[in-house]
Amino acid sequence: MMTSRQEYYELLTKENLAPLWLSLSNLVPAQPHSKAVPTLWKYEALRPYVMQAGELITAEEAIRRVLVLENPGLTGKSSITSTLYAGLQLILPGEIAPSHRHTQSALRFVMEGKGAWTAVNGERTTMSPGDFIITPSWKWHDHGNPSLEEGGEPVVWLDGLDIPLLMHLDAGFAENLGQATQPIERPEGLSFTQFGHNMAPVRHQASDPTSPIFSYPYDRTREALDQLYRFEALDDWDGAKLQYINPVTGGSAMPTMATFMQYLPKGFKGRTYRSTDATVFTVVEGAGVVYIDDAVFSFTPRDVFVVPSWSAVRLEAQEDIVLFSYSDRPVQQALNLHRELRE
Repeated sequence: MMTSRQEYYELLTKENLAPLWLSLSNLVPAQPHSKAVPTLWKYEALRPYVMQAGELITAEEAIRRVLVLENPGLTGKSSITSTLYAGLQLILPGEIAPSHRHTQSALRFVMEGKGAWTAVNGERTTMSPGDFIITPSWKWHDHGNPSLEEGGEPVVWLDGLDIPLLMHLDAGFAENLGQATQPIERPEGLSFTQFGHNMAPVRHQASDPTSPIFSYPYDRTREALDQLYRFEALDDWDGAKLQYINPVTGGSAMPTMATFMQYLPKGFKGRTYRSTDATVFTVVEGAGVVYIDDAVFSFTPRDVFVVPSWSAVRLEAQEDIVLFSYSDRPVQQALNLHRELRE
């Protein structure tokens, strides 16, 4: 007697097998269907919770005092997209976030406060709002803030990491240095002096895909955007948009995350586009509106919003706007998977 389909499927399950035909449309879809959903986080609503964390737990005890921006479509995964993580980190005057390293690559984008520092690979950089700072994979890094007597103030930055991607790959490692700070062996600004002027040390060998410049100050980025706006026609979708690069290779500043800054003048009404790289945005200056599929969000400085993969997105500027963003585009490009549709 022939077995019924249901009986057949139950037999397959016992043998750790599954029929492809029942899941083929989900495994090989006609186009991406992200579980992440369009979401906006209002910074002024989040800030009290960030500051309250500073009252409840020390930076040393927490190791990293961060509130995770978790996408409501990815509950319990500590993810803002299927491959990216985002969080708001706070360091108070007189605190040190102890030195450690991990295989996950990280970016810091300073949201509020100035004077704190990040140390990477034996060099420190002072942090100011709008600065983009890189923590490369498997490099020692720690953060600190001068005391109140030395002029320290609370500093908050946006953390962006490739944690979910590395979890998918089962490639995560981490290690604590065993002391609060790493030895400082290089003067502040040395990496930019060596690589930030379209030049490089004569015997430098490009063996690391991460940029040798680990701090990109906002004042230089803003000047570049102003120059681009003056000398080039605005793009109908992006306005004036630049990508941070590795000056040695010409590629993305980080191997797993692309980072961008763009300027939209007051009155700009962008056209709709789609991209396979889900993108996290934070507002540096100005106010505007973003349309993501059927969602409409009004944003102001320091708000964070996420555009899932292949969502239709359009930007409008009610004031002059500057946006920082990051995505997993380098990974998709390396695998020849990245697609974009400009409508």
